[in-house]
Amino acid sequence: MNYGFTTGSCAAAAAKAAAYMLLGGVRLTNVTIITPAGIEYKPEIEDMSVSSDMVSCAVRKYAGDDPDVTNGTLVYASVSAVDDDKNDISIDGGQGVGRVTRPGLDQPVGNAAINSVPRQMIGDEVRKVMNEYDYPGSLSVIISVPDGEEIARKTFNPRLGIEGGISIIGTTGIVEPMSTRALIDTIRVELNQIRAEGAQTAVISPGNYGMDFMREHYGYDLDRAVKCSNYIGETLDIAVELGFKSVLLCGHIGKLVKLSGGIMNTHSHEADCRMELMAAAAVRSGAGTGLLNSILDCVSTEEAYQIMEDAGIAGRCMEHIMDRIAFYMDARVKGRIETECIVYASKWGLLGKTAGAEELLGRSAGDDGLLVRI
Repeated sequence: MNYGFTTGSCAAAAAKAAAYMLLGGVRLTNVTIITPAGIEYKPEIEDMSVSSDMVSCAVRKYAGDDPDVTNGTLVYASVSAVDDDKNDISIDGGQGVGRVTRPGLDQPVGNAAINSVPRQMIGDEVRKVMNEYDYPGSLSVIISVPDGEEIARKTFNPRLGIEGGISIIGTTGIVEPMSTRALIDTIRVELNQIRAEGAQTAVISPGNYGMDFMREHYGYDLDRAVKCSNYIGETLDIAVELGFKSVLLCGHIGKLVKLSGGIMNTHSHEADCRMELMAAAAVRSGAGTGLLNSILDCVSTEEAYQIMEDAGIAGRCMEHIMDRIAFYMDARVKGRIETECIVYASKWGLLGKTAGAEELLGRSAGDDGLLVRI
């Protein structure tokens, strides 16, 4: 699969090209930068606008095989001369680049949402041009994305408190197709925001199932949470790293039964074993061979639970499942923070909970917006 290049790489390349055209008086058709990943990026330069003290040009975002909403977008850099002898470079965002309005992100509140690595890349590339031409003054760099505000509505930015446009991002300068890193980075950003706002507990959930149950039974609206796939183990790791005191995991039996076997990435491509784990719980509850075979033949956990319910062992099975979930969650965090879990199903509602789950949910009720759906 083909990798692409980040908005940060586009911004750095456009800024370098604009600086060359401003200081060198030349017109460029392309420019070369080296990304932090060590990969050369040589995009074409588009939509040039040149005057005596300012040059603007654009680089078109190429996302490779990644389904990126910014693919094909023009990222502009306007570079203008500043009449001083400080030899500085200032970097800011223009049209379509968001502004940070909440703490806990890469940039402080009020700054343009141009992250640290892209800022460094832009500064380094422009500095190379200034040194080449022995330019003694300062340069102002404005990064803009004309359709950024519209694109941002399709991203996490509005939920994160980034208003008015997209973010200029990227830590390696390249975009990996269907990047796991991108998903986990998003989880980290949301958890970091919640922590920065004072939350001691992070409530996490693996998906949309059970939204009505959680709202009606506990008064929690999972629609406030972020969708970030199946990375339960990584999310627990991040919660520990960021200094949370506790984590409460809430989710559907179809995902969370996997945790009773120590499976921390619940994607079916990684592991399944749902029926095997349901059968293991039934063995612990005294089920015979016929019942076990019926469970193993099921295609859904709810079907398997119905068999347990009909046999009168569902309660004991869930006690075993919750015990193992508690064990593996605690093992993952190495006992450094409190971990609790609530498991439900669409048909039955609450199926099981660890010993301190409801008490932890009550303690965390005062934290506004602390739900993170992974």
